[in-house]
Amino acid sequence: MAYVINSDCICCGACESECPVEAITMGDDIYVIDPDKCTDCGACAEVCPVDAPQPD
Repeated sequence: MAYVINSDCICCGACESECPVEAITMGDDIYVIDPDKCTDCGACAEVCPVDAPQPD
């Protein structure tokens, strides 16, 4: 299971730098998580101010 970033994302970038496997990148409108790289660690969810990263 991987995390996904929902539409609540405010593009603050806090999650991107916290990802230990560099699975998070800026998409067209919001940040996105590559499900093939995500290890389900939850580091992104811990730092997100709007709880946008959620388990898929």
